[in-house]
Amino acid sequence: MQPEGPAAQDGMDTGPAGTVRRHPPPQLSGLGQLTQEDGTPAQSIPHLLGGRLLIALCAHSLVIPRSTSSIPCISPPMCAGDTVIPMKILAVDHPLVAHKLTVLRDVNTDSPTFRRLAEELVMLLAYEATRDVRVAETTVRTPLADAPGVQLAGPKPLVVPILRAGLGMLDGMTRLLPTAEVGFLGMVRDEGTLLAETYATRLPEDLSGRQCYVLDPMLATGGTLAAAVKLLLGRGATDVTAVCLLAAPEGLKHLEEAFAGTQVPLRVVTAAIDSHLNEKGFIVPGLGDAGDRLYGVV
Repeated sequence: MQPEGPAAQDGMDTGPAGTVRRHPPPQLSGLGQLTQEDGTPAQSIPHLLGGRLLIALCAHSLVIPRSTSSIPCISPPMCAGDTVIPMKILAVDHPLVAHKLTVLRDVNTDSPTFRRLAEELVMLLAYEATRDVRVAETTVRTPLADAPGVQLAGPKPLVVPILRAGLGMLDGMTRLLPTAEVGFLGMVRDEGTLLAETYATRLPEDLSGRQCYVLDPMLATGGTLAAAVKLLLGRGATDVTAVCLLAAPEGLKHLEEAFAGTQVPLRVVTAAIDSHLNEKGFIVPGLGDAGDRLYGVV
């Protein structure tokens, strides 16, 4: 099997000279009125999340509005006048994403093929995950004339794979963001309690003003990802996006509840939202243990 090419490059709007801003996502209005491409009404989302699951045709992704929650959050306490920012969940709806994910799910896919396809799939997910990456306007000289453009704004984005399985997603992410800095989080889930334990960190102490991209293949119970996001927010991160190959409704609900009161943009970008977790906390139908599929059983 020959590797397929990466996703096409996205266009950027221009604004006042010298300004630093995020690339605006497609403006979606009247979400309740959207329909699928065949004209049928938008699907209902899993009951654990509530609301509606809508296809944002212009963004080639499934947009899941955040459900409300009164459960206490683990984000920093709000001050008077602070605005709560809803968590965004994107399940990328694209034929190449579905094709690569199908091969990853196949029990007969060997580790070398799994690693290569995981890298290619992450590049496609990263295209959507970086839609809000901050840019600064600039001007370059072409062979014919000056041309306005944009470049990534400082401080540099930080990519954080969660060891060990997150390492299999790192090359795909850094190919799209080659100038990003890379930190590492070593976290393991206790299979008895299903709680995350941190055994290693390699991150800047001060993340003030930083956009962070957390790489975790499987968003199952949500405990590991929630602990990672809490650590990044605690060090001052101002924007966190999680990139996952698969997600379970239970894990998404856990993240929503854990960060219900946050004032920091939080997003989850995934290739698919599967049915449920089994009694051992594994995603069903899933693709098995991502670390074992990437690197073998050790």
